[in-house]
Amino acid sequence: MSRQRSMEKILESEYVTIGELVRITNSRYSTLKFYTEEGMLPFEQEEEKLTRRFPREKAIERIEEIKELKRKGYRVDEIKALLKETNL
Repeated sequence: MSRQRSMEKILESEYVTIGELVRITNSRYSTLKFYTEEGMLPFEQEEEKLTRRFPREKAIERIEEIKELKRKGYRVDEIKALLKETNL
């Protein structure tokens, strides 16, 4: 069983896991997984089977952005289009 990194360590890291993003952004795992699958969250992955690594600052920024757009009543397809348009 892998030990969780402390919040302090996570917040210093350039890259974080999806589980760590869940903790930082107070989002649901399934939600972030969905955003990832939909191409809304940037990540890096060395090989197919390896853990996806998310650039912490960029990912947090993006998640906050998506949450804000959802609060404003945008649907997922509209949010995707907006994100593509502004190339954030």
